[in-house]
Amino acid sequence: METSLQSLSKIFTERIYRIPDYQRGYAWTDKQLKDFWSDLVQLEDGKNHYIGVLTVEEVSKENYLKWEDDIWIIESKSYKPLYIVDGQQRLTTSIILIQAITESIPEGNKLNYNSTEEIRKKFIFESKDEGISRSYIFGYEKDNPSYDYLKSKVFNEKLDQFSSEPETIYTHNLEKAKQFFKDELSKLSFQEIEFLYKKLTQKFLFNSYSISSDIDVFIAFETMNNRGKPLSYLELLKNRLIYLSTKFNVSETERNRLRKRVNECWKSIYHNLGRNKDQPLDDDVFLRNHFLIYFGKKIYNNLKGNFKEDFTYSMFLRSRRRGAFLDYPVFLLEEHFVTKNILCDDIPNGITIEDVYNYVQSLQNSVETWFKIFNPNLGSFFRNKKLIG
Repeated sequence: METSLQSLSKIFTERIYRIPDYQRGYAWTDKQLKDFWSDLVQLEDGKNHYIGVLTVEEVSKENYLKWEDDIWIIESKSYKPLYIVDGQQRLTTSIILIQAITESIPEGNKLNYNSTEEIRKKFIFESKDEGISRSYIFGYEKDNPSYDYLKSKVFNEKLDQFSSEPETIYTHNLEKAKQFFKDELSKLSFQEIEFLYKKLTQKFLFNSYSISSDIDVFIAFETMNNRGKPLSYLELLKNRLIYLSTKFNVSETERNRLRKRVNECWKSIYHNLGRNKDQPLDDDVFLRNHFLIYFGKKIYNNLKGNFKEDFTYSMFLRSRRRGAFLDYPVFLLEEHFVTKNILCDDIPNGITIEDVYNYVQSLQNSVETWFKIFNPNLGSFFRNKKLIG
C-alpha cells in the first residue's frame, strides 16, 4: 500500500475521483462542517494542517470503460481514474467549499493568480469540443442518487438530462453544506477568501494511500470508515450485500442484477427516510424494526424452548421493541449475511442469491410504509397494507 502526505492541489493533479456504489453518500452535517471551517480559518500563516486519510483504489480498465464521459480524459490525457475508499466526506467537503469560493468572488478576479475558469478546470471539470463534452474531476458513480445532484445543484451545471431520482438525506446534506459555506464566505473580504483558498488547497494535507489489489476493498471500507462519523448499520449493510453479490456462484448477469437491485433499494430507503426534511427518520430504528418482523419468527422459533408456554410471538416482538435490542446488527452482519453462509451448500444458515434479493425487495417495500406511519398527513395511508412486502 503506497502512502504519502499530499495537499489538495497535488491530489487533484491528473486524477479523477469517483465515489463507488458501495459507499454511503455525503453524511456531514452542521457539527462536522463547523469543525472543518474552524480548522481552516484558525490555521496560521505558514503552518500545515493534517486533515486525515485519503485511501484510493485504482479503477480497472473494465470499469472505467463504462464511464462514457470520462474515457477521453483517461486515455488521451492520461488522467488516473480512482475510487475513493476512505476520506470521501473530507474530500467532498473540500470540493463543495471550492465551488462556493468560485461563486463568492467578483467576476474577473483571480485567486492566487488563478482565474475561476482555471480553478474549475482543476477541481470541477475538464472539457473538450469547446466545452460541450465534460469530464467531472470529482463525483459519484451513476448508481448513486447524488450523481446528477452534485453536478446540477452544487456545481451549477446545466445537464442535458437531469436524473429524476428522488432527493435523499445525502442530497439534503450536500445542499446544506454549500449554503453553510456561502453564508460564511459572505462575511469575508476578497483578500480573506484568497488566503482561505490558499490554505485549503496548499496547507490542508491528506495522508494519501493507494490500496493494493490483494486487499479486499469491501472489507477495507468497513474497517476504515468507522473513523470520523461512524457508519450506521444500514450503511454497513448496503456494503455487505454488494460484497456478497460478488461471491455467489452464478452468472455475471445475475450478480450485476442483484447489485443493481441493492442500489435501487437504498436509493428508495434514503429518499423515504429523508423525505420529510423537518423530521428525518433514523436509519437504524427502521432497520431494527424491519429485522424484527422479517427475521423475528425464525429467531422466536429457535428460542421457543427457552420461553414459557404462553409466551406468544406478539409478546416476543413487543419485548424486543421495548428494550435496547441491539443484537440485530450481530445477526445481520456477523451471523447471517456473511460469506461462509453462501460458500457452503450444506450449512443450516446457508443463503442463496434469491434470499438476498427477496430481503432487499422487502426492505424497499417496507420503507414506503414506514414513511407513511410517521407522516400520515403527507400522503394516503392504507390501514390494510402489510408492513412487509
